[in-house]
Amino acid sequence: MLAALGFSTIGLFLLLTMTKRVSVLVALVLLPVLAALVGGFAGELGEMVLAGLTTVAPTGIMIAFAVLYFTLMVDAGLFDPLIRLILRAARNDPARITVGTAVLTMCVSLDGDGASTFLITVSALLPVYKRLGMSPLVLSGTVCLGAGVMNMLPWGGPTVRAMAALKLESSEVFTPVLPAMGAGVLWVLLASYWIGRRERSRLAGAAVTEEAAEETVQERVEQPVPAQLAGDGPGTPLVRAAERPPVWLTGFNALLTVVLLVGLVLEVMPLPVLFALAFALALLVNHPTWEAQQALLEKHAKSVVLVTTMIFAAGVLTGVLTGTKMISEMAEALVSVVPDSLGGHLPALVAVTGMPLSLAFTPDAYYFGVLPVLSHTASGFGTDQAEVARAAILGQMTTGFPLSPLTASTFILVGMSGVQLGEHQRFIFRWAFGTTLVMTAVAMLTGAISL
Repeated sequence: MLAALGFSTIGLFLLLTMTKRVSVLVALVLLPVLAALVGGFAGELGEMVLAGLTTVAPTGIMIAFAVLYFTLMVDAGLFDPLIRLILRAARNDPARITVGTAVLTMCVSLDGDGASTFLITVSALLPVYKRLGMSPLVLSGTVCLGAGVMNMLPWGGPTVRAMAALKLESSEVFTPVLPAMGAGVLWVLLASYWIGRRERSRLAGAAVTEEAAEETVQERVEQPVPAQLAGDGPGTPLVRAAERPPVWLTGFNALLTVVLLVGLVLEVMPLPVLFALAFALALLVNHPTWEAQQALLEKHAKSVVLVTTMIFAAGVLTGVLTGTKMISEMAEALVSVVPDSLGGHLPALVAVTGMPLSLAFTPDAYYFGVLPVLSHTASGFGTDQAEVARAAILGQMTTGFPLSPLTASTFILVGMSGVQLGEHQRFIFRWAFGTTLVMTAVAMLTGAISL
């Protein structure tokens, strides 16, 4: 009963959000509460929801300060040279911009953290897409593809979880799938070009010129400066975020951002602490007056609220599904339906079904709940558990492919891109699933997993 209730909750959530019957936030909060009441967990509902909120709290705090930090840097013009470079390389072609988005995403994704990848990439490129009339779905979808492939790195979320769950080494899990990952990178570049060509046709030949790039960068200068950003007296210079900052300030912002990224990769402190400290320091240096600081906070408050409320709402869903044991019951139900005749083909089955299952399972639930059961089942058919782990990271790159409502980074990407979750899922799912199929085929050809 719990498994059926869990699957029904996820299915109803996807139906309601993809058809735009209710907002994602409403569905994330009310549907799991309704499921808990139906399942007879009314007395434990408060504790389960609180546990879910506590779980996502560090992510929500990190995103709040990260959004403020990167939007401050966008206002300060830190990414303007990057915008010019990408548009210059685009050579008047939206398809090249889309490919450039994929390349940038994969480079930034080397740190293995999806959240920071989405924050940096979307912050840098969204102004370009808006100025040129390109759909933000192209941006969110292309970033989704690039980050998904790179998240297979040994320090990425899926691979780390797979190795920890089955007590395996990187050489056993990651090294054999390197050729498949390379094929995935090539597929993402090709897919992004196809997506870009389609966007080029939609724009009906609208030209992307270097002048447009310069207008994108300079657009903020033409906007009126809020009164609270002005100086107090006739002789006081204005503090304009829209103006080009002095060279020393640009250098400071670049250095601070590099130090922040290095700190994130090395994990010298918890991520929420790093972003909070970096933002406070950047705010003080870039906007030294109280009025300017308040103006910046008010300007970007909406973005922070939209993203963080989605993350905390997702915490309600994961808290209920975990606390009621629906997740574990769903895992056992899935394993129980695998017939003995398919036991020898279990790695291939895991690889192909992993990504669709990301819509129903959190990364932790899949890798620490489902994967050990699948591995144990495969062992009974003579299959090495490392092979099952490889299949899992080929198909279950949940934190890389931000499609699942159970993954916090999904709401970072769609929130910052300004797109609806259902639209994002419909737009990119087939391309993301195609990435999994391509990598699975190459993994079979190279012997990383058996057919």
